[in-house]
Amino acid sequence: MTSEMSQSAPTVPRKKRRYLTALIVAAAMFMEQVDGTVLATALPTMARSFHADPLHMNIALTSYLLSLAVFIPVSGTAADRFGTRTVFRAAIALFTIGSILCAQSQTLWFLIASRILQGIGGAMMVPVGRLVLLRSVTKAELVTTMTWLLIPATIGPMLGPPIGGFIVDALNWRWIFYINVPVGVIGLVLVTLFIEDVREKEPARFDFVGFALSGVTLACLMFGLELASRGVGSALETGALLAVGVAAGLLYWRHSRGHPHPILDFSLMRVPTFGISVLAGALSRIAVGAMPFLLPMMLQLGFGMSASASGMVTFASAVGSLAMRVAARPILKRIGFRNTLVWVGLISTLLLGSSAAFRPSWPLAAIYAVLMVGGFFQSLQFMVYNTIAYADIQRDRMSAATSFYTTFQQLCISLGIATAAAALAGSMFAAGHTAPALSDFTAAYLLVAAIAVFAPVLSWRLDTDAGAELSGQRVRARA
Repeated sequence: MTSEMSQSAPTVPRKKRRYLTALIVAAAMFMEQVDGTVLATALPTMARSFHADPLHMNIALTSYLLSLAVFIPVSGTAADRFGTRTVFRAAIALFTIGSILCAQSQTLWFLIASRILQGIGGAMMVPVGRLVLLRSVTKAELVTTMTWLLIPATIGPMLGPPIGGFIVDALNWRWIFYINVPVGVIGLVLVTLFIEDVREKEPARFDFVGFALSGVTLACLMFGLELASRGVGSALETGALLAVGVAAGLLYWRHSRGHPHPILDFSLMRVPTFGISVLAGALSRIAVGAMPFLLPMMLQLGFGMSASASGMVTFASAVGSLAMRVAARPILKRIGFRNTLVWVGLISTLLLGSSAAFRPSWPLAAIYAVLMVGGFFQSLQFMVYNTIAYADIQRDRMSAATSFYTTFQQLCISLGIATAAAALAGSMFAAGHTAPALSDFTAAYLLVAAIAVFAPVLSWRLDTDAGAELSGQRVRARA
């Protein structure tokens, strides 16, 4: 397939356009990532507003993430057919409208429906934005570009809780969503002015059957896991959802093998750098995806902190993430992608597991230090995953790769929340607790750390010279 580009955007020098594009895409990703976790700190307050159990409120998080997972596969095909600028702009508009509806919610179910609408906008916004950026840089520029791009994507989930805590304590939880409105309007203007409208001259035919099967698979599996983690619904209902999800997944697998352009192209997994990044990154994201759910709740319910105070503690991880910007390229150039993923992954897992030992008797400085150093290593780890994934992907498969990668990225974050909630509920049941105790949070942290430890094991399978063209690492001579 070949691409064509609209020239309606103003002429801007290539280097300046690259930075402008990165800034616009990063801002959109920041807004989407913050919104994915901003509710975590506000859940207890919102539960009182809706007269719901705080533990059941995590459906407001998972419904949004589920919507992302279901609709992200459409993003690549939509961008190829209708143009990157058109789809990116429509996604921001839909996300903004969804935010307004969330702020107006009077019931939990109306909030869930509005979050799903938000998720559809986010499903297009993030992968299409990433696609715009990947098409605008050379491989030599990919590490630097991804480093800048992954900062908002990494600190967004960490900033969500303190922003949510401040708004809940100082204003009203509804302002959590209203703040998206001016950002969305500015984003629409900037995309119109500076994003080029790239589209394929001969876009692939849309895979309607694949979209239906993948949607049913993801929806049933995620809602089944959600019901199981919260202990809501009968065992028959939960089992039926999971069974339908598995059956639809098997049908999709069979369908995709015979379709020339499946909506989720599993043949991409044959590219070693892409496949290992997806699998190892999935394990890490399941673990880290649990943090925005576990940490604020532990600090509020276990430590007795206010929403804003707990939010300021979680902010420490975001501070550590910022230091990654300076250190990433030198580390990659010295030890390469594989060694970075192995050793940084091990350190990140140990720091995540150490959060299980947090207690009110700990000095706040010690908790800040663990979270700050952990934020640095987690940010570096995900920047490397997101960069090496595209190292060997051909340009004509970039749309399919971004859709596939981002789908599983969001699915794993959703699984992280469901896993954390299930571990918390399981520990409470085993201990006979009617409310979460600190020992229950300890058990949940240890479980997600046990999952994360397998990521560096998988990363060891990477070739020692993988991504050398991107990092500038000297390739070793082979015997």
